[in-house]
Amino acid sequence: MAAYWMTEALPLAITALIPVFAFPLLGILSTGECCLVYMKETNMMFLGGLTVAIAVEHCNLHKRIALFVILHVGQSPRRLMAGFMLTTMFLSMWISNTASTAMMVPIVDAILVELYATRSKKQEENATAIDMSVTSGQNQLELSPAGENGVSDGHNAIDTNNHEVEKEDKITDEEIDAANAEVFRQRHIMRRALLLGVAYSANVGGTGVVTGTSPNLVLMAVLQDSFSEPTGLNFATWMAFNVPGMILCVILAWIWLQVLFMGLFRKQSPIQQSTPERTAAVRRLIRQKYKELGPMTHHEATVLTLFIILVLLWLFRAPEFVPGWSAWFKDAFEGVEVDDATPAMLIVTLLFILPARLNFWCFRNPKDPEPPQPSPACMNWQVVHEKIPWGVVLLLGGGFAMAEGANKSGLSAWLGDQLVAFDVMPKEAIVFVVSLMTAMLTEVASNTATASILLPVLKEMALNISVNPLYLMLPAAVCCSYAFMLPVATPPNAIVFSAANMKSADMMKAGFIMNIICVVVITVMINTLGVALFDLQHMPPWANSTINALN
Repeated sequence: MAAYWMTEALPLAITALIPVFAFPLLGILSTGECCLVYMKETNMMFLGGLTVAIAVEHCNLHKRIALFVILHVGQSPRRLMAGFMLTTMFLSMWISNTASTAMMVPIVDAILVELYATRSKKQEENATAIDMSVTSGQNQLELSPAGENGVSDGHNAIDTNNHEVEKEDKITDEEIDAANAEVFRQRHIMRRALLLGVAYSANVGGTGVVTGTSPNLVLMAVLQDSFSEPTGLNFATWMAFNVPGMILCVILAWIWLQVLFMGLFRKQSPIQQSTPERTAAVRRLIRQKYKELGPMTHHEATVLTLFIILVLLWLFRAPEFVPGWSAWFKDAFEGVEVDDATPAMLIVTLLFILPARLNFWCFRNPKDPEPPQPSPACMNWQVVHEKIPWGVVLLLGGGFAMAEGANKSGLSAWLGDQLVAFDVMPKEAIVFVVSLMTAMLTEVASNTATASILLPVLKEMALNISVNPLYLMLPAAVCCSYAFMLPVATPPNAIVFSAANMKSADMMKAGFIMNIICVVVITVMINTLGVALFDLQHMPPWANSTINALN
């Protein structure tokens, strides 16, 4: 399965179905046990979160957020790059990385056309000079004395002025061509920089929340299946740890792309320069596109409200520092556990119930001549059916099945024993090697498959060398999203590679440094903020009890 996932000899979703027939025939798991693993609570949480994200796209709320942020960040090349990257990062936390990238590409193109217009300032001056010369000649014609001499003098004035302008125009045509060529080159460089920034932000943004990308969910599922006690990693603590690292990675990516394309330390770099006229034109364009969306509709307001409620329910289900709302149900119904899939499916159901328009009962205008019609719901099944990547659902299930089979057969424990040799290295060095190895592997393999293969092994390795499992597993899960080098690594990379018409070598050169930057960031974060949040310097009680149970 690992070989098929890396080579894509079969579709990823079909490879994920291999355990259904292989494990029973090999005597590892019964068919019923294997099939139950494919639709766990984690998968239901993934489906719920993804459906809410699709609802955000369906009502165009994501575009309104993007244009609002870009409009208020600024319109200079540096500020535009920051605006695009921060917006893409935020959106990819909640909606799919592919959708956030695909939405940004046409906005980038439209803004660059205004920022690097091919009509130069000298052309505007020439056009103004021609108008003034004609007007001046006409005025002289009107003010000249009546008779043959007067008319002749007026025409001579027009001819003389036009001749001077044409002479100047012949000289400036070459200059204009050269200027336009330079402007085109600058726009091409800036386009590559902006699009790479969008791709990097989309990949990094998925690490900010548990539902942002599949490897995060794989980690949560492996921990849930391996340890009976709470591990301290939930929606709130995940954000507390990963959001600062995510923001830091995006800031460093912004700096790196400026160094590479815009000359960060060269104040007179032509790429970062922009005339006030161009900046004003870009602002007018963004403002126009924002106005075209019109005022916020009832559909958008309802989806936004439900989205905020869902995030709050996830954050305060079991926040650790105070009792969460799920504890009320656990106490009231004798140990019933309420996990993150429950609020997700509650919000999804409300999306299919609440109306998108208020055009009924007391909300209807009595003077409306049209007959009343039923309002559609905020979400419909056709949109969900078309936009949910069902193959990813199977891919997650296949990863869970493989992890379950590896645990039952003892393969994970055996692999963990073989990796005890790493115990001679400092813990910090082990984290760096594991993170770098994961980031390189995810360049050529699906990030979900990479997480499904590595995380169970890293769990056993951590237990065997007496290290908190989160110390190795959390950085590895995050690094599964650090695929910046190859177009085939992630859908955002493929979209940007095609849109920017760049060479693979260009993407690899920029992406290699990004991989190193992000691996260093996650190594530093897990040894500072991670230690403070999860007490990673000591073996936690939940891991010790599991070891005793296994022994």
